[in-house]
Amino acid sequence: MRIAIIGNGRMAKAVAALAPERGHSIHTVVGRDENAAGQALSPERLSGADVAIEFTRPDAVVKNLERLIELGIPTVTGTTGWERELPLVTGLVLQRGGALLHAANFSVGVHLFFQAASELVRAFRGRLDFTSFIAEEHHKTKLDAPSGTALVLQRRLQAEEPARKFPISSIRSGEALGTHSLTYQGQHETVTLSHRTLDRQVFAAGALSAAEWLPGHLGVFTFEQMLFGAST
Repeated sequence: MRIAIIGNGRMAKAVAALAPERGHSIHTVVGRDENAAGQALSPERLSGADVAIEFTRPDAVVKNLERLIELGIPTVTGTTGWERELPLVTGLVLQRGGALLHAANFSVGVHLFFQAASELVRAFRGRLDFTSFIAEEHHKTKLDAPSGTALVLQRRLQAEEPARKFPISSIRSGEALGTHSLTYQGQHETVTLSHRTLDRQVFAAGALSAAEWLPGHLGVFTFEQMLFGAST
């Protein structure tokens, strides 16, 4: 499979390094400095690409996705912080008969963590003597806070128990790749469920799995739908 990589940050580089090990070739890498407003995503540059993997910035992702969809290239994006524009992009995908898979997190373990967190919320439902909160920590260069993963978790938990707010605290420091936790705090005890990322490779492998799956599918999908067939 010939992969176009949009972005040249740490995640894009991790995908580019892992792709040949899985039998794929890198068709092109489009860096930030050459791609203002998506201008480098031309038919000539992208011709021959089977799929695109996009890891950029919240202020660049929508224009990139619009250009890639218009070119008819199935696209996987792991950029976060653009959720308000998802209906607009979804409309374009459906209009063009394209394919897009978006995820705040490409870790299989995180999505299993989501399922376990939902079970925990059901167990604590109505027990108002426990307060609850979400905490997340990422490296100092991550731009969005709260993280997309934390926001997805919050939405899922509030759907299980709307009476709880599940506030999020965020830390941006050092080189942490990502830690997310759900805590219930009682007067004399604490229950915490957490997920910690140890290596960026887990995200690169997940993004490549998504890119391998997406061609041949039409519409807008999440990583969880790819993994479990979930209707989310």
